[in-house]
Amino acid sequence: MESLAELRERRAFECRLTPARALESMDEAEAFLRDRGMLTRTADSALPSLYEACHEEPYRPGSPGFATWPATKWPWFGELTVRGYLCVAVHRGKNLLVSGETAIALDPICRAETERMRAEDAGWRRLLDHLAKTGPSDIEDLRTELGLKRQELKALRSPLERCGAIVARSAEMTAGGEYAHSSVLARWDQAYTGPRGGADSAGALGDLLVAAVRAAVVAPEPELRRWFSWQWYWTDTAVDDLVRAGRLRRVDGHVTAA
Repeated sequence: MESLAELRERRAFECRLTPARALESMDEAEAFLRDRGMLTRTADSALPSLYEACHEEPYRPGSPGFATWPATKWPWFGELTVRGYLCVAVHRGKNLLVSGETAIALDPICRAETERMRAEDAGWRRLLDHLAKTGPSDIEDLRTELGLKRQELKALRSPLERCGAIVARSAEMTAGGEYAHSSVLARWDQAYTGPRGGADSAGALGDLLVAAVRAAVVAPEPELRRWFSWQWYWTDTAVDDLVRAGRLRRVDGHVTAA
């Protein structure tokens, strides 16, 4: 079995952590997503990061926020969604690109969360039911149709996106001859039209954790609990159960896919 040092060496190669492995094209970026199954935008955990794998100088060195993104390759994250990959906010509210296989693992959780959140709050239910009737909708149209202020809609959509009940995608619009950016919101069951995931929500979280560890190659064990939004599905034996089932392996305080 691989040692922790060997796993870290493999992680550096597979997650493209060295400049020699820098992504050079959109096709390479898509292959990277399909290989890893999920990509964060920027490096914030052991999960593989698209921008980290670009190894490009920041847009504006020394400045915070968006200025830290790759100077020329920053649009690749959005362009992968144009190629049909979902971008979800289930990484504790942060953007996560997922492959088709990962979306199957997400499906039971996101469907369960749609029903849970619909039953839990009248505002969430109103937004989800409205989308069920109208289909994916631009946020400005939603504000008008639901009679909501910008901050009111944001307060409703944010927790729904974080839990996977709603998926947002960027949209480019033409107004007065100029281009403007907006967002289109869709329920999970509208945004994802692939095969249904077979596990229940708790079992699906186990499948997702295994897929995430495989994406990272190796990760500190305590970090796993912080990867996804759904703390209410987590149990104190979550990792133990996956280790006993032969799906994960512990290595010096870290875990790797068995």
